Amino acid sequence: MYSVIDSYGDDLTKKEYITNPAIARDEEIKRAIVILLTPEKSVLLVGKPGIGKTAIVEGIAYLIQRNEVPDALKGYRIVRLNSTSLLGTMTIDGREVLVANQLIEELKSLEKIILFIDEIHTLIGSKDDGPMDLANILKSGLDRGDIKVIGATTSIEYETYILRDRAFLRRFEKIDVLEPNEEVTEKILMGTIPKLEKQTGIKTKYNEYVTGLLVKAIVSATSEFKRVYGIAAMYPDVALSVLSQAFSTALYYNKKEVDVEDFYNAIKSSRKIYPDSIIKELDKFRETFKDLCKQENIVLPVVKLEDLEKEQTEL
Repeated sequence: MYSVIDSYGDDLTKKEYITNPAIARDEEIKRAIVILLTPEKSVLLVGKPGIGKTAIVEGIAYLIQRNEVPDALKGYRIVRLNSTSLLGTMTIDGREVLVANQLIEELKSLEKIILFIDEIHTLIGSKDDGPMDLANILKSGLDRGDIKVIGATTSIEYETYILRDRAFLRRFEKIDVLEPNEEVTEKILMGTIPKLEKQTGIKTKYNEYVTGLLVKAIVSATSEFKRVYGIAAMYPDVALSVLSQAFSTALYYNKKEVDVEDFYNAIKSSRKIYPDSIIKELDKFRETFKDLCKQENIVLPVVKLEDLEKEQTEL
């Protein structure tokens, strides 16, 4: 039998996790697990883009992997399905069938499975289009209680599409995922560094204290009013993008370690920060790390606003 889950799904409980993917999200994870243990209820994560909704789901999968969940949740799989793939069609035995309908048939024979569907609002559609709301698609499995769903959507899509669908809301409990503050974002970045080191094969050059100061500089440079408006950049995603860029920069120059210069250049090259904010943050960065740069014989060049704007225009 053709398997939608095997063809379109990604089993998060089989994924290799270098570190906990959901740092500082203990409360949201606990609430999600309690909902999943509640008969006939599934989870709906609602929050702005880049805020860490997927990380929460991966955090639950990480705990299931480690058997650090209540007994009733042990042995479950969390399978991520792309919402757009569920809206498509497929050919089985010469017949054209909806992927969603084939999924329903498959779910009837499965137990201990949690479906994670990002951008879940796309399955609801508009009433003019003949909506395909998720509550109806998965009704038999949801009502039987052995199929659970974790959906994720943004605040805008929740208000635009989901609030009007009472059948959907009856089967789901909403969890508001809020943007972490600067202190929590720093913890997330520090906890992500081992993962980046594993992925890139290079290490950070400094001890935990100095690395913490460099991370703090990234978080400061990406604070709310320094971000380019309209690109949906939020903590922790916007800060993580700069941290990843520091590792990429080191790789580009064939370095074995990520140093202060790589962090500096990562902030300088970010397209998610206003140019005038970048200049101010670079000035502050050079002052904060002037002694370290002197010890390592590193010269961090002064950057002028007009040069930075010209450079970004040419890229």
